[in-house]
Order: sequence, then structure tokens, then C-alpha cells
Amino acid sequence: MARLRTRLFRAARARWTRVAKGMTLGVRALALDDEGRVLLVRHAYTSGWHFPGGGVEIGETAEAAAVRELFEETGVVAEARPSLLGVYFNVAFGGRDHVAVFRFERFSKGPQPRPNSEIAEIGWFAPDALPDGATPATRRRLAEVFQGMEADGRW
Repeated sequence: MARLRTRLFRAARARWTRVAKGMTLGVRALALDDEGRVLLVRHAYTSGWHFPGGGVEIGETAEAAAVRELFEETGVVAEARPSLLGVYFNVAFGGRDHVAVFRFERFSKGPQPRPNSEIAEIGWFAPDALPDGATPATRRRLAEVFQGMEADGRW
């Protein structure tokens, strides 16, 4: 029951944010391990596999938010500053949202958090063997990195 309340609260907060606030900024962390695998998470409150990430808090830089979200959701600790892959317009999130994607290449894998009300599953995947349900935006970002596909600025 508590898990359902948490999921409903997060969904309601996301809807309220879309309507009541101005532009929003989210971040995603594209982490590649030494074997060339990419880190993805499956959220408990929405479908699909995504890069770890979330919203930028008041007073926080986008880079700091990406480092924080990467750790909170996966236990991965950045050991060097990430590079900015790009900033994308997320038309599906109320027409006011942007997503900054940071690429992490130096990090350590700490203890992986247990599944919880936010993150249902964490996995490392080869870019050419993504799990069913990897989101179109996730697939586009990986195609930009690994196949040289040109970005169009949309999430």
C-alpha cells in the first residue's frame, strides 16, 4: 500500500510540475564501463529502461544533479567530472522540459541499492543488446554516441 501511495504521489507531482512551473531541467547519466556496457535503470513508477537521472534541485548545478542521481539510483560514484553530451528538449513533458545528458567515463561501482519505490531494477547492457523496453530517447542517445547519428535536439 505504501508503495502504491508513493507511485501515485510521484505521478501527481510530475503532473503538477508540468502545469504549474516554468521550464524544468532534468539530467541523465550515461555511464559506460570498461567492457563498453551502458548503465540503465527501470523505474518503479513508469515503464521502460532509462539512463539514471532526475530533476535538478534548487541551488544545484546540472552536473552536480547528474552526479547525485547516478549515485542515489545506482550506487555508482563519479571519480571525474562528466562531460556534457547534450541538452535536449522533452516535448512529451509539458512542452517546457529540457534534459541535460552527461557522459561518465571514470567512476567506481559501489554497493548496488536494493529495489525500492523509485528504482525497480538496475543493469549493465551492451549497446547492441539493450533490454526490451529501452526507451526511444535512450536508444537515440546511444546511436549518437556509438553510431555517429546526428542529434536533432529532441529527447
